Amino acid sequence: MGTLIYDGADGFTFDDRVLAHLQAVVQTKLRRREGFLLIWTDRTAGSDGVLRSIWLDPSISLQFVFAGTELPELNRDWLTLLGERANSNSGLMLEDDLRAEIREEVPEGTYRASRTRNGKRREGA
Repeated sequence: MGTLIYDGADGFTFDDRVLAHLQAVVQTKLRRREGFLLIWTDRTAGSDGVLRSIWLDPSISLQFVFAGTELPELNRDWLTLLGERANSNSGLMLEDDLRAEIREEVPEGTYRASRTRNGKRREGA
């Protein structure tokens, strides 16, 4: 498990593979000087977890600390999806199912299949 250290104080844990994808999206947004909202359920804060959100901005210090010594391989499809979400008005939401697929704990396409019907996004999803 890697850690996203936000503003020099708070550390939030993510699987290294998820963190690597997040790092790629964050660096793209911040390189463009664009801030955005990151939202996820933090399961380290209790059995049910808590919904967390942080505003990521070029003026706020961030560190990505990986448990391993090599960055995991990045999946272009996931980078595209995460980038689209980061560009949305509602922010980049990292649902548990999405994170599980990025971690390769469920078959690739499982999350996307649950979010689409006949290749189109489901209403309200």
